[in-house]
Amino acid sequence: MLSRLRKPFGAKKRKKVVGRGRGSGHGKTSGRGEKGQNARASGGVRPGFEGGQMPLIRRIPKRGFTFTPKAKYEVISLERLSGFASGVEVTPQSLKDAGIVNKKKFKIKILGDGTLKHPLKIKAHAFSKSALEKIKSAGGTAEKIS
Repeated sequence: MLSRLRKPFGAKKRKKVVGRGRGSGHGKTSGRGEKGQNARASGGVRPGFEGGQMPLIRRIPKRGFTFTPKAKYEVISLERLSGFASGVEVTPQSLKDAGIVNKKKFKIKILGDGTLKHPLKIKAHAFSKSALEKIKSAGGTAEKIS
């Protein structure tokens, strides 16, 4: 029965109780030994301290670098924009309303994948060279947003 279930012996270890008299076996100095830096309250050294010797983390040479991207773009191909009607102004908000873009916080970049069959007024944060050429050849306009 579920009400009679118990943890097996040794599954939960009892916490070591120190500083409760000599009879406990962990009285007087509470397992800290006699005097010294580690016997004091808040005693001891910081992690990585090697007694004044140059620490290992500072002895080994540094290598590589951490890449931090400057801007995150939501990339959209021209093929996906062909669903808009001819002459419509395509903005980040209209892309979000249409369900093409999920997050509004990312910048939008238009890539030249596919073809654009009708002219559109596209406003985005960035365009690829091939996308600009295809938009202009279809008779549309591309405007960069800051």
